[in-house]
Formats: sequence, structure tokens, C-alpha cells
Amino acid sequence: MKVLILGGTGSIGTAVTQELIRHGHDVTGLSRSELSDRKLERMGARPLRGDLRTPGAWAREAARTDGLIQLAATFEDDMAEADTAAVTAILQQAALRPEPLRMIYTGGCWLYGATGSQIADETSPMRPIKPFAWMQKNARLVLASPDISAAVIHPALVYHEDGGAFSRYLAAASEAKPFEIWGSISTRWPLIQREDLARAYRLLLENPDLSGHFNASAQDGVPVAEITREIARRRGHDGGYVVRSLKHVLCKYGSWAEGPTLDQQMGSEKLRRLTGWQPRFSSFHTAQF
Repeated sequence: MKVLILGGTGSIGTAVTQELIRHGHDVTGLSRSELSDRKLERMGARPLRGDLRTPGAWAREAARTDGLIQLAATFEDDMAEADTAAVTAILQQAALRPEPLRMIYTGGCWLYGATGSQIADETSPMRPIKPFAWMQKNARLVLASPDISAAVIHPALVYHEDGGAFSRYLAAASEAKPFEIWGSISTRWPLIQREDLARAYRLLLENPDLSGHFNASAQDGVPVAEITREIARRRGHDGGYVVRSLKHVLCKYGSWAEGPTLDQQMGSEKLRRLTGWQPRFSSFHTAQF
């Protein structure tokens, strides 16, 4: 397939780009800099200069490609506006095609809000935290378009050899500082390793008859206490921690910081059943980080 990936040089996007190329896909990646150009070229992808915020030029590629993956985010105050502009332009270009465009749009586990003792599946109500509520709206636009064959993937918290979701804890361990726990030590996080997630993106892309929402988690919900205990064991940390309240982290880090305080469980039976996806790392204990 000819694939256009937005966000193909990011933490998750790099793994997705590599996964697609390993399986013979012709990948073009949106790039904002010479550094990103070189990174894409080293992976075997073709860079396409452009900015998520101004989609006029790069969006025309959507009319000429077989599949599109949206993984990009500005992570700034205009994140919602940039994503909406990109989605709107993609829908306009898809309408010019003779056949529907295959598109994978990225949501996230935080769209479900706190689930507590319930394991969220794709039929569960969504109660997104405010900073990411726009994802739900844009996902609806993509799924409703007759010109797009769409799947929306909701990744669990993503970890990898460089840290990912574990980065704050790994940094604390390396500096011999107490772990800073946001909310509660008993808070549960759904987890997935980066390469396992990349494979889920590829499988959904390659199955255009599959549409709707798909959760991607290898572990439904792991207590933060278990995560920090394993990091302490690996890094020779004493396991000490301090708990920060929701109010504290919101004031210090911004509204997005509510996400890691959510007590969540999220299952991925639909993804497994319909694509045959099985995570290589069914437990974070067996992975490198």
C-alpha cells in the first residue's frame, strides 16, 4: 500500500513507520524539518514537507494514497485546532477519490475517563478528560464520512526502551529521587509496548473492511505501585515515593495531567479477535525500559 503517515517521526510514529516499511508498504511521512527528513529517509520512507496546522499542500497527497495514519499532534495550546484542520482537509481530499480512503485515526485511553472496577471496551461510554475531548468529535467526523474507510485506535499508555509512559519514574530512579505519584499509588494504567502498538496500527490499516473503534492494550490495568516497584528493582531504587493530589498536578503541569491520575482498565478483545493481533509483551515485566 501507498501510505501517508502524519506524525511518523514521533515516539509512537517511528515504530509505526518502521513496522509498515518492514512489511513492504510504500511510506510517505509528513515532515517539518531537515532533521525529520533525514530520520524518515533512514527508515526508508519518503519525507513530505508540511505542517499539520496548514494542510493545504500536504493534504493533496491523501487523494493519491491508499491509506493514511493520523498520529501527529502539536502538543501545544492549538492541538485541537490543528487536528481539526487536518481532519477537515483530509475529508475534502477523500471526497475527490474514486474509492474510499483507508484511514486510521488515533484516539486514546483517556477518552474513557476513569473506569474503576470496569474494563472499558468499545461499547463503553466515553467520558474524555477536557483537554482531549476534541478527539472524540473528530473521530466521529472521520467515522461518519462516506469517503473514508476508518478505524479509530485507542492506545493504552505506551512504554518502550526509552521510557514512554514510564519516563518520569525512570528519571526519578536515575536521580535517586522519590517517585512522584499523581493521584494514588493504587491507580491502574492500561499498558502496551510500542512495537506491539505499531503492529496493531498495521493490521488495522491492512484490513479496510474493519471500521469503528478499537482498543489496543496488552494489559488491562496495572497498578502504579506494581510499575514503580519493578522500576525500583531494576534500577536499584529504594522504592520511596510521594503522592501528589490532582489539584497539585493540574496547577503545576496543566489540565492534561489529569490523565495519569485516572484509575483505568481497558480491554482489547475486539482487536485481537478481528485482526489476530497478539502482543509480544503481554506483561511489562518482560520488556526492556
